[in-house]
Amino acid sequence: MLVSVTGGTGFVGAHSVAAVLRAGHRVRLLVRDESTVERALAPLGADTAAVDVVTGNVLDQFSVDRLVRGADAILHAASVYSFDSRAHREMARTNVAGTARVLDAARRTGTGRVVYVSSFGALLPAAGRVLGPDSPVGRPRETYLAAKAEAETLARSHQAAGMPVTITYPPALLGPHDPKLGDQVTRLRNTLRGLMPVWPSGGLPIGDVRDTAALHAALIGGAGPAGNRHFGPGHYLSTREFVATLREVTGRALPAAFLPARAMLPLGAVMGLVQRAWPWHIPAEYGAIYTCACAARVDEKASGRPSRPVTETFADTVRWLHDRGLLSDRAVGTATDAGLRAA
Repeated sequence: MLVSVTGGTGFVGAHSVAAVLRAGHRVRLLVRDESTVERALAPLGADTAAVDVVTGNVLDQFSVDRLVRGADAILHAASVYSFDSRAHREMARTNVAGTARVLDAARRTGTGRVVYVSSFGALLPAAGRVLGPDSPVGRPRETYLAAKAEAETLARSHQAAGMPVTITYPPALLGPHDPKLGDQVTRLRNTLRGLMPVWPSGGLPIGDVRDTAALHAALIGGAGPAGNRHFGPGHYLSTREFVATLREVTGRALPAAFLPARAMLPLGAVMGLVQRAWPWHIPAEYGAIYTCACAARVDEKASGRPSRPVTETFADTVRWLHDRGLLSDRAVGTATDAGLRAA
């Protein structure tokens, strides 16, 4: 089966492509820069000889048409995932207009199976205390989440029209090999570097990128759970539990203060304005605080697939960062290479 993929050189995209290839399918990728394919997939043991490349982006209709032509299935994972205020314009274009182009093209060509990678954040603020497949689209007051909510509405409109679209809602993802060092892995790294001494209250679902990738491969292959909306495997962690898990994995004290999330929102808004002019990343992000302020648990049975222990996910993430030279021996504490493997 030929599977066309957008976002295949990103974190969830690369792991999903590797899982799809292991399932025996061929893959066609849409990428801006062909040189990123080897760098993203080779460390995952993916057979890049089974990958065709279309150079372009999801905002270019010609590129999208080339991507979907003749495909048996499509995995649309392209998205700008960031709470950095400098990326607001790009994420609104890519996350909404890009999704519209890909889904419209798939509908025109009659692609038999489409998996769209949404986010649990598209359903925030939650109408109830627990998010599930029937939860309504949210109306978040944050740029990234609002863009994902708008794209979610588009995807659901195609579902309502009878198009074979399956939507997945990954949790906040960690795990080894993040080709572009995205938001969640950076947050974990910043915590171990001492750049996150103050945390908002609340929490969020955390999952392992490898588990979500396995879900995508199963759905593409037609062996996934029933239904057309699925949450990626994961566990809800409060911010206190997040830090406590890092303490357990590294043996470090990691002093941290926890403040009410809603009280921290004005600080996050101010930092967002400063970030637009400041060249270096500021860890205090409005979007991250807002997500914690809207804390909602996910029905952990909604994915229909198992989730590995969070200590394993955290340990593997720390080990990968250390192996890549992105964390010092001091930062990983007692989590030596051997100790991490044991974890």
